[in-house]
Amino acid sequence: MRTEYDTVVVSGLGATTPLGGTAPATWRAMCEGHNGIRTLDHPWAADLPIRIAGQLAVEPSEVLDRIEARRLDRSEQLALIAAREAWADAGRPDVEGERLAVVIGTGTGGAVTMLDQDDVLERSGVRKVSPHTVPMLMANGPAAWVSIDLGARAGAHTPVSACASGAEAVALGLDLIRLGRADVVVAGGTEACLHPLPLAGFAQARAHSLRNDDPARASRPFDAGRDGFVIAEGAAVLVLERAGLRPSRRRYATLAGAAVTSDAHHITAGHPDGQTRAVRGALADAGLAPEAVGLVHAHATSTPRGDLTEAETLTRVFGPHRPAVTATKSMTGHLFGAAGALAALATAYSLHHQHAPAVRNLTDPDPEFLPLNLLTASGPLPHTAALTNAFGFGGHNASLVLTRA
Repeated sequence: MRTEYDTVVVSGLGATTPLGGTAPATWRAMCEGHNGIRTLDHPWAADLPIRIAGQLAVEPSEVLDRIEARRLDRSEQLALIAAREAWADAGRPDVEGERLAVVIGTGTGGAVTMLDQDDVLERSGVRKVSPHTVPMLMANGPAAWVSIDLGARAGAHTPVSACASGAEAVALGLDLIRLGRADVVVAGGTEACLHPLPLAGFAQARAHSLRNDDPARASRPFDAGRDGFVIAEGAAVLVLERAGLRPSRRRYATLAGAAVTSDAHHITAGHPDGQTRAVRGALADAGLAPEAVGLVHAHATSTPRGDLTEAETLTRVFGPHRPAVTATKSMTGHLFGAAGALAALATAYSLHHQHAPAVRNLTDPDPEFLPLNLLTASGPLPHTAALTNAFGFGGHNASLVLTRA
């Protein structure tokens, strides 16, 4: 039996995404079914087979000081923006630095800095390479900068587990508090890898949608016409804290359980066995039966095989019980290392407001998904427990269970 001492609540939310420059703006856009995917506005995209992406609604330059931003990779900028918003939203907890930790996951870290500075080296020589290159390209850079900004000295951690990174960061934050190693954890994910090389790679792998002429309808999870995910950038951060720390403080939700598993199966293809163990493990950690779950925020990237695998997982776990299923990547695109954190943020909002966003672009549901209760309209949804999934290349699986606070 867990006590209030190791119960963990979500007290602050922050985000910058293709739907909005803040967490509330992103949530409103999700509920209204807005589209965050558009034609890439970079000159280098003109000749690529992929010319669409989920680009930020608000540029970091509109939020950060120019001098401050110069020494940060874009993924670091986004993490700092989301973390500052979440910290302010939580009321800036009065916690000693030794009891405050940071966990920010990412899939690629500062890969764009590395690629860009390599171009500078080849074109202009060593003396033109930025002295900030190494701190900018480090995968742990986002977590490090957030810890410096907030004075967090209980650890700055960086899960790098592809598209499960953000959810795994939240799961690690839960563990840190339960283990008594921190009282407050700033946890989330960040990603900014809009660059010709990853886009070319995804095109060659046939994993990305090629609906360049219709970006608003390109990401279509669970739809029969889905043809791949849509790359996106952004960051999402949650402030987690021990429930008894500030009893009177507003709580969006309780982070009741988490589980992290690996498939040990295939470098890119997920497997329902590993995913099922993650979902069941998170439910067991939360002490809940499948029937208690009212909403599932699916990983649902809009790939032909990936959506089928997750649907098989959900059918295995829930059987005849049919919780509502949503998939907000239909609006944002796939934020890779930030995707799981953004899903957790949306799930916390959903519990707090008793509302769920619909799956956008679900005009022709694949018959394979008939056992699922897919949400086709946004609206009120009374529920006390919700599940969110994040699955990544390499067979990484992370599931979180949140309950109403």
